[in-house]
Amino acid sequence: MGNSMPVGVSLPGHHSPGVGFEAPFEMLTACHERVERMLNLVSRLVLHLATTGWDMQAATAASDIMRYFDLAAPQHHLDEEIHVFPAVLTLQKGRLDLLVYRLKQEHIQMEKNWCHIREILDRVAHADEKSWTDLSRTDTVAIALFQKIYKNHIQEEETYIYPAAIQALDRTQLDVMTRDMVRRRTSASDGR
Repeated sequence: MGNSMPVGVSLPGHHSPGVGFEAPFEMLTACHERVERMLNLVSRLVLHLATTGWDMQAATAASDIMRYFDLAAPQHHLDEEIHVFPAVLTLQKGRLDLLVYRLKQEHIQMEKNWCHIREILDRVAHADEKSWTDLSRTDTVAIALFQKIYKNHIQEEETYIYPAAIQALDRTQLDVMTRDMVRRRTSASDGR
């Protein structure tokens, strides 16, 4: 990663125009795309730290990643827990039910893993050239596990869960879902 490709330019996808809430599943998929961009930024950050060492680009990238996973990711998981997973369970399809229960457990595991990853990123964000020590093998293994769980989770949701939820939800339920997603994000941005 050289000077031509800065690590922490901005929060990818966060400030660009996105899919509106009038299409909740397109918005959920767009959230997944932002998660994947953040996971790729984590990979670039790890590589940058290993090859270049700590610098302000690394600190900025770490801060961007923390901001995304602190604010947007929990809202996305709530969307799924409140609206998507219950809709799939109404279909009463054994394998899908088991997948939903596993994905719910993965949400819990990802939140726990995030606490550890956040500590690593916080060290990067608040380091300086004198205090910086390289990431440990434990750190890089934890990061790789976090990325793998998220990527597999996203693939299963988009392949199996979202199509089933779309089948289960009617227009009124989609409207309720949309309003709830907007309300929670508006409340979060207002500091409520």
